[in-house]
Amino acid sequence: MSLPILYSFRRCPYAMRARLGILLSHQSVSLKEIILKHKPESMLNASPKGTVPVLILTNSHVIDESLDIMFWALNQSDPQQILPKDQQQIDITHTLIRQNDTTFKPWLDKYKYADRHPEHSATEYRQQAEQFIFQLETQLTISAQLLGESASLADYAIFPFIRQFAHVDVNWFNQAPYPNTRSWLNNHIESQYFTSAMKKYPLWLDSQQMFTFGDTRP
Repeated sequence: MSLPILYSFRRCPYAMRARLGILLSHQSVSLKEIILKHKPESMLNASPKGTVPVLILTNSHVIDESLDIMFWALNQSDPQQILPKDQQQIDITHTLIRQNDTTFKPWLDKYKYADRHPEHSATEYRQQAEQFIFQLETQLTISAQLLGESASLADYAIFPFIRQFAHVDVNWFNQAPYPNTRSWLNNHIESQYFTSAMKKYPLWLDSQQMFTFGDTRP
């Protein structure tokens, strides 16, 4: 392989996280855009758990966790200096991302798919998820980004999930008491990096073509 291969699904926030890491690090990969209903056998052979993203390096090593893909990319090149710089930042970054992934995301999924979880109402699931939103709002009252005035790994790893939360009920989110979180989210959504991360590519199973994603400079 001349480039690592990335299996991705455009709308998945974990895959967004991986694509953002690749873009921020100015790395390049060969993209295979899939749909989760038809997972290619080659992806399942590489990562039997069957979730995106999956990155296959040129030495055939497989990385199938989104945060690990971000670290792989940014440890090679971090021109925006988004990796945490000291132990305190490392601890805060890992705590926030862990809360996002293990506490907030399960409530978000129940909120988004409340009809599949009739034990409680969508509002009750949203209120549970809001505990994390409130935590972010508190921090974003102090600084423009989660760890200060400049965007960090925590911001890029978390905002795709807050975007998903906002999209469940846009009207509610736009009037909810989280103005700093809305502003922070909108700034990231409107950024060049996210615009590039969300570019549409033909499905790999349809075209059998791979497309270079990431740093395409000569």
